[in-house]
Amino acid sequence: MTRKQRRLTLIGGSLAVLAVAAALVLNAMRDSIVFFSTPAMVAEKHIQAGKRFRVGGLVEKGSLVRGDNLAVSFKVSDGDATLPVTYRGILPDLFREGQGVVAEGALDSSGVFKADTVLAKHDETYMPKDVADALKKQGHWKDDYGAKANYNAQPAPRAAQSAAQPAQGVSQ
Repeated sequence: MTRKQRRLTLIGGSLAVLAVAAALVLNAMRDSIVFFSTPAMVAEKHIQAGKRFRVGGLVEKGSLVRGDNLAVSFKVSDGDATLPVTYRGILPDLFREGQGVVAEGALDSSGVFKADTVLAKHDETYMPKDVADALKKQGHWKDDYGAKANYNAQPAPRAAQSAAQPAQGVSQ
């Protein structure tokens, strides 16, 4: 075997090993690659209790129940199926019934999704007040902007910054 043949054999073998390794990694991550599963997908896959995943959909109207110690329960729906969710903690500001949500956690043995993280999906029609005012002045304002963007009219207050305090460990 010549040097060129040995080199090509070595390169070909290396590429084959790399392809097998990539296939194994992608196969292992097959279910993790999806950003979230819908309630219908959860019912379809028969996900076992205790396996962590993300579920996404709309918070069903009338399903939000607040309990003691920041306990919350609600139902996530995708139009085809509904999944009950429980969560203990502070919900995001944009969380409300009828809005999109992604929750991360696991199913318990009774089929209730125990979330440890809840993310509220924002409305795509968000428009800062300055932009809305500029569009009104230019005559490009559409009436349906106001109905969807009104709740965003006032910007959220920023956290107070204390520039007067020196950093720890720094002498003056």
